Amino acid sequence: MTEPVSETSELPVVVVGAGPVGLAAAAHLIERGMTPLVLEAGEVAGAAVRQWHHVRLFSRWGELIDPAAEKLLAPTGWVAPDPDTYPTGAEWATRYLQPLADALGDTVRFGARVVGVARRGRDRVVDAGRDTEPLTVHLENERITARAVIDASGTWSGPNPLGGDGLPAAGEQTAGGRISYRVPDLTDPGVRAGYAGKRIAVAGSGHSALTALVAFAELAEAESGTHVVWLLRRGRVGDTFGGGDSDQLPARGALGIRAAAASEAGHISTVTGFRTAAVEQTGGGVVLVADDGRRLDPVAEVVVLTGFRPDLSWLSEIRLDLDPVLQAPRELAPLIDPNVHSCGTVYPHGARELAQPEPGVYLVGMKSYGRAPTFLAMTGYEQVRSVVAALDGDRDAAERVELVLPETGVCGGAGVFDDPAGAAEGGCCGAPAEPVAVGFGRPQD
Repeated sequence: MTEPVSETSELPVVVVGAGPVGLAAAAHLIERGMTPLVLEAGEVAGAAVRQWHHVRLFSRWGELIDPAAEKLLAPTGWVAPDPDTYPTGAEWATRYLQPLADALGDTVRFGARVVGVARRGRDRVVDAGRDTEPLTVHLENERITARAVIDASGTWSGPNPLGGDGLPAAGEQTAGGRISYRVPDLTDPGVRAGYAGKRIAVAGSGHSALTALVAFAELAEAESGTHVVWLLRRGRVGDTFGGGDSDQLPARGALGIRAAAASEAGHISTVTGFRTAAVEQTGGGVVLVADDGRRLDPVAEVVVLTGFRPDLSWLSEIRLDLDPVLQAPRELAPLIDPNVHSCGTVYPHGARELAQPEPGVYLVGMKSYGRAPTFLAMTGYEQVRSVVAALDGDRDAAERVELVLPETGVCGGAGVFDDPAGAAEGGCCGAPAEPVAVGFGRPQD
């Protein structure tokens, strides 16, 4: 585990990102008497959260507030929301993240985009001095010297493409005007009008995709002619709708139930085993072509909700040890592999798993999960508690990781690809279902 470098102990710990986990890291640093400096590229706290302001979280308020942050907020007169209610992204940002940033005061700098991190006076090739020299954090016109860097910048800026092989499909970028990569806000009259009465494709199988399906199905109930084509890369729906009533996060289970009901109501047509290879523009929209040659009927818009990936470009001069598959810290990757785990089966982890070969550098929050698709705020809060304890030299606290995550009600992993043989081996899930032609509503060719 990385120990603090005594020669640099008076320098600040730079936290990249003023989202939920970054601000929690700052609160823990203050609690332990260290100096944080939070650098946020946006102009407000929770800038990424505010971009999905209309989406309601699965976690209750009681699971979205970090303990150290709550202590920091208490003297300010801040009133904690009802712990048993579920906020939207906008409410999380305005009622918790912004007040927390305000309480942190000058330790949070907005409009400060980090473009690089390095060891002072050394590129990544140089061995000498890596355990004694401080880190330098590069902004466009400024250099900040730091004792450590906690990267909580998230993955929001890196949505995965529509292309089924991890790269943009042919024609995807030129058809950008008809492709979006975020859950649309159908409560906005202008956005709603743009989709009403149209045929829309939604690609993805995660919670964001289910959220979009439910919203579009409700639009279809009110606006005739609205129809959704749901594209799944996997060969069957399987457990895509989640654990339902067995989910220990009731709101997450309820979302899956609502999405299943929307499918059964006929507003959604499901196309399985569809891995997009090309996007062809037509006069009124786009035609999607799969790698097996299948062509869908034209759609007016495509909403791509296939997950996110980390931006590692500005860490190019830092020595990282990342899993070659997930782009997550190597020690963490086996614990979060979506081929094996759902977010409810992730094992507790902290500084030991997150530490990098570069002393004093940690990836936390969504950034630490790389390409793994599901992450809970409480996981990030426990990560930074452990990391800050390690930076403070408190090995016992750093290694005492205590976290109980709510089960999804789904056995095993998230099912990122079909694996009938692996499914047959499962104990709690039972035998795999017989293959069927899946199509809720009107099937597609």
